[in-house]
Amino acid sequence: MKKFKKGFTLIELLVVVGIIGILASVIFVALNSSQNKSADAAVKANLNTIRSMSELFAANNGNSFLPSGGIAVSGTCPLAYNSSGTNMLSKDKVIVSAIIEAVKRGSDAGSCYNTSNAWAIAVGLKSDTTKSWCVDSGGMSKQVIKATAIVNNACN
Repeated sequence: MKKFKKGFTLIELLVVVGIIGILASVIFVALNSSQNKSADAAVKANLNTIRSMSELFAANNGNSFLPSGGIAVSGTCPLAYNSSGTNMLSKDKVIVSAIIEAVKRGSDAGSCYNTSNAWAIAVGLKSDTTKSWCVDSGGMSKQVIKATAIVNNACN
């Protein structure tokens, strides 16, 4: 009778390592997808905060989304708080913080629009970089195509 050696052959070990590698790559892909969806949820939550805070800002500023003597904004979102700011998006500390966090979690610098009677903000999503999440003063909150997120001062 032959004596059997205890242990594994090199081929068996390589097969096991290969299978573990394949399983790990599948898990990393699923984890990355979950992280992108989590970032999208954070963008949506922060933009929802802005919608709530904008109503408070207007109530405290004579039903205007601009402070007295304010200047309209159209373009890239302001990413710095300024207590003497000329628009709602830079003058209100909570709104500025929400914009900064949304932009940090999103896929772009965001686009903002702010006048005395309307505002809109769109920030790119991580799970689909061709799309943005957009909220506006008319109560709209939806996913839009990034290139045409804000049209006529509202979410497109």
